Amino acid sequence: MSEIAAEVTDLLQRLIRNGCINDGTPDSGQEIRSTELLADHLHGCGVDMETFESLPGRASMVARLEGTDPTAPTLMLMGHTDVVPVDPDGWQRDPLGGELVDGVVWGRGAIDMLNLTASMAVTTRRLAASGWRPRGSLLFLAVADEEAGGALGAGWLAEHAREAVRCDYVITENGGVLQRTASGERIGVTVGEKGICWCRVRVHGTPGHGSRPLHADNALVKAAEVVTRLSAYPTAAHMTEAWRRWVAGMGFEPAIADALVDPARIWEGLDQLPPGLAGTAHALTHLTASPNVIRGGEKTNVIPGRVDIEVDIRKVPGQTDEDVLEFFDTALGPLRGEVDIEVIQRDDPSESPVDTPLWDAINRAATAVYPEARCIPTLTPGGTDARFFRAMGVPAYGMALYSRAMSLQQFNEMFHANDERVDQESLRLTVELYSAVARDLLG
Repeated sequence: MSEIAAEVTDLLQRLIRNGCINDGTPDSGQEIRSTELLADHLHGCGVDMETFESLPGRASMVARLEGTDPTAPTLMLMGHTDVVPVDPDGWQRDPLGGELVDGVVWGRGAIDMLNLTASMAVTTRRLAASGWRPRGSLLFLAVADEEAGGALGAGWLAEHAREAVRCDYVITENGGVLQRTASGERIGVTVGEKGICWCRVRVHGTPGHGSRPLHADNALVKAAEVVTRLSAYPTAAHMTEAWRRWVAGMGFEPAIADALVDPARIWEGLDQLPPGLAGTAHALTHLTASPNVIRGGEKTNVIPGRVDIEVDIRKVPGQTDEDVLEFFDTALGPLRGEVDIEVIQRDDPSESPVDTPLWDAINRAATAVYPEARCIPTLTPGGTDARFFRAMGVPAYGMALYSRAMSLQQFNEMFHANDERVDQESLRLTVELYSAVARDLLG
């Protein structure tokens, strides 16, 4: 095992064992455990460090390797330290154990995104300790609260400590998986993401006795139809420039490629893709609605007069909250008058340009490892902290570099799921990618 792999493996294991689980409540996460761990790892290497707490224990840490030229660009490596809740019953191994088995590290956060956070810290320490003094500055941000929307992490820093995180380019999660296509190997670089518009749909009825259901105004019965309509309604395709570039870069057969970029024919193309890829492609070209939480009813013999449904709605870049409201109007039809709709959390979709020096540096570093591959831009259906920096006009990409052992399907299926794991070769490759990009971009 290389020294790089050993160092990043050890750090990742300790981050996993810290168990900074963020359930969305203000007191959860307690990311200070991991910011202290990372600060200790960086101590003495020559970087300046500063810690910020949005609430007690909700800590983020910025490490800075100052450049020699104030006019040169600043690159930020940004990784979050919180993870989502986990049910150990579904795992083959202890999700907070950080076990290393046959060259693979297991645990919650191993792929989302403690693997990258550890790799960024190791990259920063090694570059600084080597005596490298770039023209531009290198920042490493270990940030809290990404898994609950970032209001206590990157969002808080953007509002309260903007100078500390000011930069020209950002690398964060999640890209870098090698994809095999009929036209050769491709590496997806995430350049944008969908925006959320989480909604609470309150369905109204009339309370009554459960023994007399005929003609009852049962809110739960209506809620069932609401869920069915929302989940089944076929929204129109909405295509971005990044989507069109991705389709062109993937080298599909001409008939499939033509269908995938035609809003009127996209389903012809989706039907010819593997199921996993089709699901991602659909999500990246459509407003999606997933009813995921329902609350209602008080007692078995009481007809409920109110039921709440929480719906995860995601907007493609270019779509707005007005598109969401139009979706409710058309999908629910006559049921629209039976419900109230409240937006409970929202963020705008975002997309970065690809004609930047950072894109060029990433492409050079990735193809130095995989010479036959091409980097292509892609979007992610999930949210990341990149959006806070895109809102400030900063190009932000999701990028790492994975070994050939990691398939795109396996990678996608591990997010917020059971048995998260990453191989040590991917950890080493990611450190080397970040190091090469930093040296290339910052001089």
